[in-house]
Amino acid sequence: MSPSAKNLFTAYFQVGISSFGGANAWARRMLVEKRGWLTDREFAERLGLGQVLPGPNAMNTAIIVGHGFCGVRGAAAAVAGLFAGPLIILSMLCLLYDRFGHLGVVRGALAGVASAAAGMMLGTAFKLVRGARPSVPMVAIGLTALGLALWRLPLPWIILGLAPLGILAAYLEARR
Repeated sequence: MSPSAKNLFTAYFQVGISSFGGANAWARRMLVEKRGWLTDREFAERLGLGQVLPGPNAMNTAIIVGHGFCGVRGAAAAVAGLFAGPLIILSMLCLLYDRFGHLGVVRGALAGVASAAAGMMLGTAFKLVRGARPSVPMVAIGLTALGLALWRLPLPWIILGLAPLGILAAYLEARR
């Protein structure tokens, strides 16, 4: 079943208010596990594209997903849903932090939230890898990207170098 723009707004609103530091983990859960709108592979493809585009990858992925289902209206609905709740919550938290940010308990709570967000990102990565069966060329590209990142090459050079390999791998996969 293809979701409406209203459904996309509602789903991404739930993602937005549930995802402190890990929107893609919650988006995957919502779109793949709860709603069944996408498969793991479809979500991973959209997330991968969202990550290489400039800007926040959760927003990019929401735009790609929303547009895929409902065109421009779907893209706008997904992004509005993703940011509406957090904008309200963040505004309130900023007011509270301004008043109480100097307290040790507040700093400790923020450190705990940051740790939880890092764990959620790792958990999502493991779920995506477990559900996907990447082709040999895609694994080679991933290992190459990891090696280049360890050499600390600038991201634009990595993307320019790997883009032709990624396009070739996608082409070969589509032909199979």
